Amino acid sequence: MGANTSSATRDVLDAVRRIVQTLHESSRSAERHLGVSGAQLFVLQRLAESPAASLNELADRTHTHQSSVSAVVAKLVARDLVRRSRASGDGRRLELSLTPAGRRLALRAPHAAQDRLIAAVNKLPLPRRALLADVLTDLAQSVAGVRRAGMFFEDRK
Repeated sequence: MGANTSSATRDVLDAVRRIVQTLHESSRSAERHLGVSGAQLFVLQRLAESPAASLNELADRTHTHQSSVSAVVAKLVARDLVRRSRASGDGRRLELSLTPAGRRLALRAPHAAQDRLIAAVNKLPLPRRALLADVLTDLAQSVAGVRRAGMFFEDRK
């Protein structure tokens, strides 16, 4: 039993390492070639698909908590890649869209690695996806405790 347990543990760690390495390499490549982090590229590409009616909508589209995507958007606004504007029907709501510079950058960039991860997760049958979510949530709580996850490889500065 010890050998099987050791092998299964190694297999889990190898799978996690491969996923993290792929995401990290994608983020480093985006920084080197485009001057934005992988998380920023991911947000730009979601906005290139269509503007967002709110931060909450963008958070849903990036599968991220609103506070995490808000920090990324703030950096993109500061770099003049994303524009915040008041919604025409509701002046309290901010809409998000790409500036011309943001659109040019998003269109010339390769797809972010997060897209491959999301596609792979979405291909799983729902029962396996639910099981994976439960197992990874338990694992993350044991390793990192209970805290909100930020976007992949985005500094919280």
